[in-house]
Amino acid sequence: MIENTNIADEKKYNKLIVALSILIPVVVAVLFGIKIPNVEPLTFLPPIYATVNGITALVLVLAVFQIKKGNRTTHEKLMKLAIMLSVSFLAMYVAYHMTSDSTKYGGEGAIKYVYYFILLTHILLSIVVIPFVLITYVRGITNNIEKHKKIAKITYPLWLYVAVTGVVVYIMISPYY
Repeated sequence: MIENTNIADEKKYNKLIVALSILIPVVVAVLFGIKIPNVEPLTFLPPIYATVNGITALVLVLAVFQIKKGNRTTHEKLMKLAIMLSVSFLAMYVAYHMTSDSTKYGGEGAIKYVYYFILLTHILLSIVVIPFVLITYVRGITNNIEKHKKIAKITYPLWLYVAVTGVVVYIMISPYY
């Protein structure tokens, strides 16, 4: 009976997960192309949102450590914090790009290809991870623990990669701001 309740609870969220998984990248892409005129560029944001990415990575690692210790309540709080951090990163990232011109990477040679590989995988996986995070979260809050664990094994490394590479991208491009 509990399993059926979990599935019914999860299904309530499916349309929202699909909608957000499509809407977030589309809205970000649209907003990324909009420049707000006569506004002071928010050039102070990149080191802040890079730090938020680093904190997100740390929170994800701590959350996994806590659940392995059996601290479910702390794990849940940390995962909610990781989601809030990711949302705040996204808001700052969009605000920066709506007020500032994109910075061109100035490195040359092999490092340029490394940078663009990291950047491309970071961007693509940041889109891919959205439904994984949402599904994993819903399975957790609906107490569908076995399915939650199963998808979390995919979500965690993807999300951690996106958070860490966000910091790496910033470090690599920061000399060119």
